[in-house]
Amino acid sequence: MTFNSLQFLVFFMVVTLWFFSLKNQKGRVLLLIIASCYFYMSFIPEYILILGGTIIVDYLAGLQIEKSEGGRRKFWLILSLIANIGTLCVFKYYNFFIDNLHEGGAFFGMSISLPVLKMALPLGLSFHTFQAMSYTIEVYRENQKAEKNFAVYALYVMFYPQLVAGPIERPQNVLPQLKEFRPYNWDNVKEGLARMLWGFYKKVVIADRLAMIVDRTYSHTNESSSLALFAGAFFYYFQIYCDFSGYSDIALGAATVMNIRLIENFNQPFFSKSISEFWRKWHISLYSWFYDYVFNPLFFSLKSWGNYAIVLCLLITFFLSGFWHGATWHHIIYGLLMAVALIYEYFTREQRKKLFSKMPKALNNLLSMILTFGFFIFAEIFFRSQTATAACTYIKKILELKGGSNYLGLDRMELLFSVLVIVIMLCREKLLPGHLINSNKRFYLYLFSMVLICYFFGVFAENQFIYFQF
Repeated sequence: MTFNSLQFLVFFMVVTLWFFSLKNQKGRVLLLIIASCYFYMSFIPEYILILGGTIIVDYLAGLQIEKSEGGRRKFWLILSLIANIGTLCVFKYYNFFIDNLHEGGAFFGMSISLPVLKMALPLGLSFHTFQAMSYTIEVYRENQKAEKNFAVYALYVMFYPQLVAGPIERPQNVLPQLKEFRPYNWDNVKEGLARMLWGFYKKVVIADRLAMIVDRTYSHTNESSSLALFAGAFFYYFQIYCDFSGYSDIALGAATVMNIRLIENFNQPFFSKSISEFWRKWHISLYSWFYDYVFNPLFFSLKSWGNYAIVLCLLITFFLSGFWHGATWHHIIYGLLMAVALIYEYFTREQRKKLFSKMPKALNNLLSMILTFGFFIFAEIFFRSQTATAACTYIKKILELKGGSNYLGLDRMELLFSVLVIVIMLCREKLLPGHLINSNKRFYLYLFSMVLICYFFGVFAENQFIYFQF
């Protein structure tokens, strides 16, 4: 049941109306747990057992951490982390390690034969395991009281709007909201529905339309011209942004309708003037997670190393972030490219400051945004390709500056329309970043016009959201 399906729209309306018909918070929590289970099981039903198992382990671990002392607190934290990371390793990384072990053995003339697991990756596994780990870590750090109500904790992990692709929440934000009864609020309904419609616009009108261009260039790399390949890489930036931020908008909007506020996941990253600024605005919940639970503790333990600590911590953090996205070498390379860019920015900050001080501020900002934009387009080639070799071939073909087929899967008018809807999106998010529409008349006009735009100009192939695979 994807967000961009008729089934989800019916599901959302039924659950929301039922939610507000209940007059106590216990009933609402129970309803949302049942709805979340149904939502998750609509993909692969049996994987609800894996989700349920980790929820039970982390719930019990949180209680034990809070009431234990000394080494026992750390024991329960480690047990929780092993349960979550172990689940990730089995379902997401086991085959990666086995395949590389086989290849390494063959390289050295050794015969290694270990079984490969043939099973689908549980949907959203990386998201809800990271969210669960943040709970036990925060309880261990004494920043969060252990949740005594099992139903409330279970809902914290599996709240359906953000269960599959985030944002990755922290217990301090969500748990208090799940225990507080909040009556129906028309302003929140308007804001939430407006945001959901904007998310649908970004998904079906922009992302799924651009997917036709991007998929063709990446599947016909050798037959396409350098210009066509560059266009594919260029459009992929906007495809993945509109696809993922569109999902986040729908998730945050659906939660807002029910008076639950989730953290923001994007903040106009395409206007970033540096890679470090970009990562403060792109997939905010994930990279703040890595900053709080990987980079900071690691840097604190290595700070006596000075600049070497910065380099090592950035390499480890972004290696793990790349690996989080996929058990493939091209995702790892993508993460390391980002680490190298941040290391470069760190060591050249004074020189760049002197250089840019000689330029007009407007020119400085423009050049900085173009360079940041260009680097991200380059790095995303590794993210989008099927293998590291395919990514290198794609880049090589662009740099050859050779002709060939410029056909991108759309005619000229469709290409112009694709550019137009991107420009509309950029202007809308830059000039009108909010989603609250105070006037009822304006809200109904917005509602009616957005539904018509999505219906007549959307691509309804029910393409899965890109980040569902992680």
